[in-house]
Amino acid sequence: MEHNAEKYIELIKDYSRKTYINMTREPSGQLHYPFIVPGSRSYTSCLWDWDSWLTDIAVRQIMTDNNNFDEKFIECEKGCVLNFLEHTDKDGRIPIVITPDSSIPELDKEKEANIHKPCLAQHIAFIIRENNGDASWMYAHFDKLKAFVQYYTNNCYHKETGLYYWKTDAAIGVDNDPCTFYRPDNSSASIYLNCLMYKELKAMEYICERVGEEAAAYSEQANLLKNAVNKHLWDERNGFYYSADINLRPINTNEQLHSGMPRHWHCVLQKIDVWSGFMAMWSGITDDKRAARMVHENMSDERLFKARYGIRTLAKTEPMYCIVASGNPSCWLGPVWGISNYMCFKGLVDYGFVKEANELAQKTIELLGKSIEECGEMYEYYDPDSGKGITNPGFQNWNLFINNMIAWCQNKTRIIEF
Repeated sequence: MEHNAEKYIELIKDYSRKTYINMTREPSGQLHYPFIVPGSRSYTSCLWDWDSWLTDIAVRQIMTDNNNFDEKFIECEKGCVLNFLEHTDKDGRIPIVITPDSSIPELDKEKEANIHKPCLAQHIAFIIRENNGDASWMYAHFDKLKAFVQYYTNNCYHKETGLYYWKTDAAIGVDNDPCTFYRPDNSSASIYLNCLMYKELKAMEYICERVGEEAAAYSEQANLLKNAVNKHLWDERNGFYYSADINLRPINTNEQLHSGMPRHWHCVLQKIDVWSGFMAMWSGITDDKRAARMVHENMSDERLFKARYGIRTLAKTEPMYCIVASGNPSCWLGPVWGISNYMCFKGLVDYGFVKEANELAQKTIELLGKSIEECGEMYEYYDPDSGKGITNPGFQNWNLFINNMIAWCQNKTRIIEF
């Protein structure tokens, strides 16, 4: 691919520069602030939680590359946050997705449903950092943010392990991750969720410092969670992080057949090889020794995750592995996604795996460069071996993180998430 790299980079940069503004939307209906949409023709009016956060970071890279900080877009990045905070209820619940007319009822009004993923504080911390530490715009909204983070502790925290869990399998972001999808409610202590939550608590620590609030409690919670992930979600035999099943029967010593030796464990590892195990590197939860094992024994294994165009979202050896076009849920059972490639790349960079990071960046440049060259646009996800776009042509969103990867390859200023 080396001789085509320069061509693909220019195609990607040109496409990104010309099209990123198409993801911005003016205030409409119950969305009182300008906001960002994923760019796909099927998501033209939706404000999504982790999509808007990650798209913002990717577009900041595009604006940095072009030394053109578009005021319209900068209004939209704060607008995403303010729209979500405006829809915070008294318990700290925030919808996963909001449209001008309504939220999706089953994701919003049902009290046992999942809420906005724990990335809102990370989005706010990113905006504050990129604006020279100015947090004044958050003063009036900070209590709502605290309530949102506290909701997870009050409603999604497993005291026995110290891990967080999904309430249901709906709209978790990695939609049909087998560790959560079609699993019983309140049973999945997802590695993906816990890595997000760790970063969310670290972001709260930073925001507290910027707004003059006490930060120690969030720092302590983050450290406790880091320890819990490393204790309960690491598998020493396979050198990988997994999600855990916490759906265990209560210990009842009065049961005759159990009383002789009641269980002394609080969860059971779900040894299903899902890409989100690498998020322990993205989040900074793991250590150097474990990171090396993950890279050499898992990420670099072509039988598992390594593919022609990046990282399979589910290992090829898993019986659930399949490459299909689907929506609600989107398919995370093997296809290459721009965001999973990026998060794995970011972990490689952070832990000093320069060769592997460059290889993954080059694969992603080729994947998205060819997509633009042959189809004029990007797709939501791709076949890991052929590079063929599977579904949702016109999807931009976190695919634009390819610009952050290019900046690293070219040793230029790189914008990273908080």
